[in-house]
Amino acid sequence: MSAYRDDQEEIYANKVRAGKRTYFFDVRSTKSNEYYLTITESKKVFDEDGNHSFKKHKIFLYKEDFEKFKDAYLETIKFINENNESRPKENDSTSTQDSEDKSFTDVDFEDI
Repeated sequence: MSAYRDDQEEIYANKVRAGKRTYFFDVRSTKSNEYYLTITESKKVFDEDGNHSFKKHKIFLYKEDFEKFKDAYLETIKFINENNESRPKENDSTSTQDSEDKSFTDVDFEDI
């Protein structure tokens, strides 16, 4: 049986808008009144006709995994912060990208 029920009361909700994405942090409770967290990423997508819908990805995080999740998250952020500074930027003249490749523009359909 899925941990999600339509009749579950939302206990706490927090929303983060981040560019084209929105992240939802929702606290709900199990049948035995244990809290758990759902993290949902929602992104507006368009079809060929210009109609939009929302693509959603959801993870469920239960109490017994909170500490491990937090530790892994903090370690990962620390790694990024410590190592990202030493990497060359795309527009940096020390970049290893060939000058021939610089004439090509990569366009993501989400940018249009």
